[in-house]
Amino acid sequence: MTAEIICVGSEILLGDIVNSNSQFLARELANLGIPHFFQSVVGDNIQRIHSLLDIAIARQSKILIFTGGLGPTPDDLTTEAIATYFGAELVEQPDIIQDIAEKFAKRGRTMVASNRKQALIPQGAAVLPNPIGTAPGMIWQPKEDLTIFTFPGVPYEMHRMWQETAVPFLRRQGWGQAIIYSETMRFRGIGESTLASQVNHLFAQKNPTVAPYASKGEVKLRVSAQADSIAAAQQLIKPVVNEVKAIAGLDYFGSDDETLASIVGKLLGDRQQTLSVAESCTAGGLGSMITSASGSSRYFIGGVIAYQNRIKQDVLGVNPQDLASVGAVSETIAAQMALGVKKYLQTDWAIAVSGIAGPKSDDTTKPVGMVCIAWADPNHQTTSKTFYYGENRARDLIRLLSTCDALDGLRRQLLTA
Repeated sequence: MTAEIICVGSEILLGDIVNSNSQFLARELANLGIPHFFQSVVGDNIQRIHSLLDIAIARQSKILIFTGGLGPTPDDLTTEAIATYFGAELVEQPDIIQDIAEKFAKRGRTMVASNRKQALIPQGAAVLPNPIGTAPGMIWQPKEDLTIFTFPGVPYEMHRMWQETAVPFLRRQGWGQAIIYSETMRFRGIGESTLASQVNHLFAQKNPTVAPYASKGEVKLRVSAQADSIAAAQQLIKPVVNEVKAIAGLDYFGSDDETLASIVGKLLGDRQQTLSVAESCTAGGLGSMITSASGSSRYFIGGVIAYQNRIKQDVLGVNPQDLASVGAVSETIAAQMALGVKKYLQTDWAIAVSGIAGPKSDDTTKPVGMVCIAWADPNHQTTSKTFYYGENRARDLIRLLSTCDALDGLRRQLLTA
């Protein structure tokens, strides 16, 4: 018994919006223990939607979940396409018209005629209420062993409709008795292929399963188990997670929603220590990442964006002779910046970043992608490191990788201090 996700919308195919609905539904299906092996995106075209229905039914998928195409405009064709595929008549639902009209009235507006289109539901289908927007969905079983759900493409509307109506319906049908639970382990300082080679012996397991994947700034391992309850699945996962942690050592930094910023924040909070930053090429990106963690005001004091050398000298106390001799992008200057901001803002720890993010270098002897990072500790000692992220990488990616390595370096020092 498998499900498929079909997202309707030419705007997705054109790249105008990010398709987050598929990710949400995939996680929700896993929580219910419903396997799904296919996701599709199709434009606003009845014939193409019909072709996807042909394919999904041919591979005997039992649950089809559609998102998008439920609005009042001519290009919103999902309901019509599904109805015509199964030869069903579209029937106007007075309750839906009343609900839409009341929602317009509450907003001080009047429902227009085109909104009546949203009240058309195939004969025999049940309305899937939309408590927020004007586009209801439907739950329909047009043939034996096939259930179709439709949702609007607006994520926050779809999420609520899924939780309040679709999940209870599926549970009543017997789904959700077994669940698939996953823990996503997160790593920094190790490449995907290196990590995969170290845990290669775990990939052959069937329950739990282990799968690696990379994302910007980190590597991830997803450990998943199927069981009758979350607690039982967690027990299956636990020994594998512990083994991976032992293998990875300091390269592992957290799981699931934990980030480098939240982990560093917890470590600083546990020690009741404070942090400041001095940034050049990241231009506030490091401070932004630090403050993405809730409660960061308890330990993050502030920072100095020293984009020009004059600020490095006048505010952070960097030696002008060193600037002239070794250049701003150097471990020497990064270390002085870290000590300078630490003193200026009176913090326990400080991080400084100075580099060349590109696309061109302002120093003929130093390549794009060269970044120097320094850390100053409570004893006023500094450590520094030079990173080479590559001359062909995008400017924003170089800045992101710099902030990740800056935080990761502090995390490692806090753990070993």
